[in-house]
Amino acid sequence: MLVILKENVENLGRIGDVVKVADGYARNFLIPKKMVAPANENNIAAVEHQKKLLEKKRSAEKLSAEELAKKIAGFTCNISRKTGEKDKLFGSVTTGDIADALKAGGIEIEKRNIHMKDAIKALGVHTVEIKLLPEVTANLKVWVVKEGA
Repeated sequence: MLVILKENVENLGRIGDVVKVADGYARNFLIPKKMVAPANENNIAAVEHQKKLLEKKRSAEKLSAEELAKKIAGFTCNISRKTGEKDKLFGSVTTGDIADALKAGGIEIEKRNIHMKDAIKALGVHTVEIKLLPEVTANLKVWVVKEGA
């Protein structure tokens, strides 16, 4: 099924792109979440008209994302956790914890944009990738320290 993307969908495309997806994926996931519109003649004509506006919007988004990436690169995220014997963490540090720490520092990032292979389960410095746009990523240094230290 041919559809027009109304918002950026990872591994599929960006706003305004006309893509072919499986019928079930479109009917059961994308259309109910209002992420796409069916690609008929009227919708394609409307998208072609708005392509110029989308390009301006994309360039503005990219500039703001690059500025935010610089801000994130200069930000130090400190997260304190309780530890047990041999400095082993109780629990782990997740993307939600990092998003909360960034929010406390004045940087609004959704936790789905924070990419970690696994949750952080040890004290020390860890580098976490934050994907702001498909072409703009930032690396954040996360310091996990003992609570009360």
